[in-house]
Amino acid sequence: MDKRTELMDAMKTSMKAGDSMTTNTIRLIIAKMKEADIEFRGAGKGDKVSDDALLSMMQGMIKQRQESAKIYKDNGRPELAATEEGEIAAIMKFLPQQMDDAGIEQTVAKLLADLNVTEAKDMGKVMAALKSDYAGQLDMGKASAMVKKKLAG
Repeated sequence: MDKRTELMDAMKTSMKAGDSMTTNTIRLIIAKMKEADIEFRGAGKGDKVSDDALLSMMQGMIKQRQESAKIYKDNGRPELAATEEGEIAAIMKFLPQQMDDAGIEQTVAKLLADLNVTEAKDMGKVMAALKSDYAGQLDMGKASAMVKKKLAG
């Protein structure tokens, strides 16, 4: 099942269950997805973005919410932080199992060997391969730091 169908089915289910947090979060995802589709069509790249692009988009949404939750906690607004964390949990339901740090490190090492990358100037190749092959499965920030570390050392 593609992500679009999965999102629509989940929205119907959450509406029937009266789960407003999940319903509202799915609506946010769908709105962002439609926005991405419009940009994609406008650029003449096709009709709609791929599932991999949707996974990356949702990763970005999670990162935004994590940053917001931290700011809310730091400023004594735990109720707003809880809302952000609820949205994170709802978005996470649509992402594949996330790699742990050891898995990311192993994937980076394998990719560096496969692509024969030994210099920092070729980091873009590695990051592009990570985004295309592992969209939504790992934290790109952590992966980027690991690639830099391996290429520097």
